[in-house]
Amino acid sequence: MFKIVNAEFIAPGIKRFTIEAPRIARKQRPGQFVIVRIRENGERIPLTIERSDPERGTVNIVVQSIGKTTHLLNSLETGDSIMDIVGPLGKPSEIACYGTVVTIGGGVGTAMAYPTAAAMKRAGNRVISILGGRNKDLVILEDEMRGVSDTVFVTTDDGSYADKGLVTDKLRQLIENGTRIDLVLAVGPIPMMRAVAEMTRKEQIRTMVSLNPIMIDGTGMCGGCRVLVEGKSEFACVDGPEFDAHRVDFAVLVQRNAMYRDAEKRSMDQYRQEIEAKKREASEAPTEAAMAGCALVTKR
Repeated sequence: MFKIVNAEFIAPGIKRFTIEAPRIARKQRPGQFVIVRIRENGERIPLTIERSDPERGTVNIVVQSIGKTTHLLNSLETGDSIMDIVGPLGKPSEIACYGTVVTIGGGVGTAMAYPTAAAMKRAGNRVISILGGRNKDLVILEDEMRGVSDTVFVTTDDGSYADKGLVTDKLRQLIENGTRIDLVLAVGPIPMMRAVAEMTRKEQIRTMVSLNPIMIDGTGMCGGCRVLVEGKSEFACVDGPEFDAHRVDFAVLVQRNAMYRDAEKRSMDQYRQEIEAKKREASEAPTEAAMAGCALVTKR
């Protein structure tokens, strides 16, 4: 069991956990992830390590409530425990002094981009970070990213904070303004990473994307996370999770990412029904005060 030493929501539906995992904390490198299982017979889900503290023996993960398992995970609090955490898994980010590195985090993807941005800065790069969210409340880790970046741009889809637009709009502005860019790292929704790849391909800017498709065992044994890279099958869990964006077949990736959508929806619908049933039972159950009152009436 892995104890949760701190759990707090940092945005609506997005929770940061600090978890005791000393072995993982000692070995974790930027870009790597863990496989988490909350309980026996539970689903295994991949989660990127936002940061680690080897001295305290803790790792941080950031979780957005999307499906049943992430909702269950985000219902846990400080002092609770997680049954299994396996890691660190995957290949670390390739850290070197490239020159100017642009990191792009879409939504919770910022939590995945953060450790690599920090490492790139330590390696001597000029780091420009672009953060995006649907609205102001869903822009996360802005202060942390400012601490490891030379420049930070923030965009929101609805214009409720900073610049209205998409992260790709800001990237286009940088390119059109003649900003020298030696490497781009994009992490977030597949459509966003695909759009970034198409934009940088034209400019011949090396671009990496972090792929987080369906993973089960995290060791390449199940084959559930196959991605097509220049016509060759590779596995996101052992060959990635970071890949050259210009070599990834995004059309196939979109198809594979949708394979379990119906099953995930059924699972989530069942979970909501269970929650509603528990709420009804709780509202219908007699309170202790009411029971005490009944007892007095019976005695009289």
